[in-house]
Amino acid sequence: MITAKMGVKDLISNLNKLNEFDYIEIEDKKSKKLKGVFISAKLAMEFKKFLEEKSDKETEEKLKAFRNMIKLSDRKNPFLEQFDKDDPKILQKVKGMSE
Repeated sequence: MITAKMGVKDLISNLNKLNEFDYIEIEDKKSKKLKGVFISAKLAMEFKKFLEEKSDKETEEKLKAFRNMIKLSDRKNPFLEQFDKDDPKILQKVKGMSE
């Protein structure tokens, strides 16, 4: 992979440089702060695929955590079952307090 670091003015005055490099860091020459990056067309599809996979993975992790919360809420609670045996009305009140 061929990389470079260029200022905005350098890039504008030498647009043909975009074809020479796979990856260009665009920086502010005065402050030396990174302003952005340019990736070549041949890397663009790989990068897009990477971002989509990352997004899918994060979404799946959130769904898994949500499913686990649902499983925990569906489990029977022996403490509450004891109320149900003693007095069903108390169980309803306790459940109402926890919602």
